[in-house]
Amino acid sequence: MPRFSSYFTPKVDIEKNVYISLGILVFVIFLLIWSLLSYTEIIASTFLPTPHVVLLTAFRMLVDGDLFNHIGYSVWRVVAGFLIASLIAVPLGILMGTLKVFEGFFEPFIGFIRYMPASAFIPLFILWIGLGEGEKIAVIFFGTFFQQTLMVMDVTKNVSNDLIDVAYTLGATRRNVFKKVILPASLPGIVDTLRITFGWAWTYLIVAEIVGSTVGLGYMIMQANRFLNTEKIFVGIIVIGLLGMISDVIFKLIYRKLFPWLHEGGSIKSDASSC
Repeated sequence: MPRFSSYFTPKVDIEKNVYISLGILVFVIFLLIWSLLSYTEIIASTFLPTPHVVLLTAFRMLVDGDLFNHIGYSVWRVVAGFLIASLIAVPLGILMGTLKVFEGFFEPFIGFIRYMPASAFIPLFILWIGLGEGEKIAVIFFGTFFQQTLMVMDVTKNVSNDLIDVAYTLGATRRNVFKKVILPASLPGIVDTLRITFGWAWTYLIVAEIVGSTVGLGYMIMQANRFLNTEKIFVGIIVIGLLGMISDVIFKLIYRKLFPWLHEGGSIKSDASSC
C-alpha cells in the first residue's frame, strides 16, 4: 500500500479503486448533507424537498411517460445545436490555428461576439426564426460555437513546431504537413474540446427553452418554479446532470478508443516519418 502522503504528490497517479471511491464519496457526502437539511426541516420542504420525495416524483413521471417526453425533446435540441456548431467550429478552428491569415481575419470578430450572452439574442432569434425548434437550436449553437472555435484554434496552434520542422526536413509538402502532422497531433485535444463544450451546450438548455416551449426539461423546470413544485425542479436538474455525465463518459470512451497510446504512458505520435 502506498503511503498516504503520496496521494498529495503533484501529478502522481493513484490506484483506480481509490480514484473511483473518491468520486462515489463526494456523492454520498452530498446526499447526506441534503438529507440532513431536508429531513430535519432546517430548510422547509417548499424550498428543499427530501430525497425520497424527489425520487418518487421522478418515478411517477417516468411511469406516465412525461419525463421521457421532456428528455427526448431536450436531447434533440442540445445534440442538434451542438452538432451544427461543431461542424463549422472544428474545421474553422483548425484553419485558424494552422494559417495566420485565417486567424487574423476571424479571431477579432469571434473574440468580440463570444462575450455577448446568448440570452440577449433570444428576441432577435424569435424575430428572425420564430418560436419553433430553430430558435432553441440557435441559442445552443450561439452559446457553444464561438468558444469552441477558439479552443480548437488554441489546440491546433499548440502542435509542436519541432514535428512540423522534421516533416519539412523529410521532404513533406505543406498539404502532407497538415494531413499527417498537424491534424493527427491536434485530434486528441479537439476531441477533448468537444467533450467540454458539449457540457456547455447543456447549460444553455434552460435559456433555450425559456421562451415559446411547451415541452423539454427547461420548460418543465420553469413550469415547476411557477407553481412551486420544487421536487419537479430537482428532478429536472438531476436529470440534466445525469445526461451530462452520460455524455461525458461516452466522450471519454471515444477518446480512449481513438487514442489508446495516451493511456499507456506514451506521447502523441505523428506520421511525419511517412511524409
